[in-house]
Amino acid sequence: MAEQKYETFGEFWPFYLLEHSDPKNRFLHFVGSLIALLFLAATIYYSNLYYLIGAFVSGYAFAWIGHFFVEHNRPATFKYPLKSFFADWVMFVCIITGQIGKQLEKAKSRLASE
Repeated sequence: MAEQKYETFGEFWPFYLLEHSDPKNRFLHFVGSLIALLFLAATIYYSNLYYLIGAFVSGYAFAWIGHFFVEHNRPATFKYPLKSFFADWVMFVCIITGQIGKQLEKAKSRLASE
């Protein structure tokens, strides 16, 4: 069976959400992204680019822990780095706004219809 290729973000988003179906994985992503934002703020406040290393490490470390030890799947970053990076932030906003459940249901129903 040929592996699915995602050309657009709209095609990728449901796949991304289903790869993050465990709430613990989404929580780890959220925490990593939040810490990354704090490091980004420190980068700006202190005018020190070394804080960007902390942003990068925290963002990916928490996410990869979630994939390898919670979801037991391979992070989408390895194959779709830009789409995955963007999707991380869309998911972050969906969590903050309470839309993540609705988005997951849409992704599940889209998968069921394929």
